Amino acid sequence: MTSFRGLWVAVVPLLLLTAACARQGDAAGAADGAAPTYGDDVPVLRIDYTGGFVTPETTVTRLPGVSVYGDGRVITPGPTTLMYPGPALPNIQVRTISAAEVTKLVEQARAAGVGSAVDVGTPSITDVATTRFTIRGPVGTEQLEVYALGEATGPQAGLTAAQQAARDKLRAFADKLTDPAGAATQPYQPTAIAAVARPWVATPETAKQARVAWPGPALPGTSLGEGLDLGCVTVTGAAVQQVLDAAGKANTATPWTSGGKRWSVTLRPLLPDETDCASLSTTR
Repeated sequence: MTSFRGLWVAVVPLLLLTAACARQGDAAGAADGAAPTYGDDVPVLRIDYTGGFVTPETTVTRLPGVSVYGDGRVITPGPTTLMYPGPALPNIQVRTISAAEVTKLVEQARAAGVGSAVDVGTPSITDVATTRFTIRGPVGTEQLEVYALGEATGPQAGLTAAQQAARDKLRAFADKLTDPAGAATQPYQPTAIAAVARPWVATPETAKQARVAWPGPALPGTSLGEGLDLGCVTVTGAAVQQVLDAAGKANTATPWTSGGKRWSVTLRPLLPDETDCASLSTTR
């Protein structure tokens, strides 16, 4: 007669061993020389910005300083012009690195303090942005937020030497990623665009701006919150190229016409892990 009790006793250690091996397999990377695998559109490493004394449009449409994806794409904002009004489309650049380099960047982020309980202090500065570091790896998603990373650099910030040193490491890491000197990049080609609209109001500087017909979904779109007077539409499919072409004849002060009204529109190309307007309002 078969003893099920004996069979269960034999199986349990085997199951535990299998689970342990699975966990070790998930964490495999630097230890065995093989780079972990990620989905192509998974942001493995991201540096973005939250808060600060900015307009509601900026809060919603602000681009991350850098996004590193599982397939090696590294997406960053490119150089901007200081002229007013500026281009209707933000300058977004993309380059590609190897899977091993993606893994190395995650390791460098950890070495800089991301994923740890590093003390970065709270400087005595107001109304500036918080830099948020996010990495994804075998242990899940980890974040580190640093208020006034770029501004709190002197003794007047009220930070200890250790806190300043911790910030210096993070600042050096962020600078290296957001300004990759000598790296070959090309313009990012979005497959979807979020258009954030509000009623256009003429000013002495913009009163003579030429109107441009809006080729995308009807504006203003879905409200982004009570009291904001902002709406958002997601441009997809063939309309993406139509909007890109129209944006080439527009600028940030252009009155776009839709439904017999004039609108101020902030165009935000969506990144590979973003799908629609909700992606912006829930993550920034």
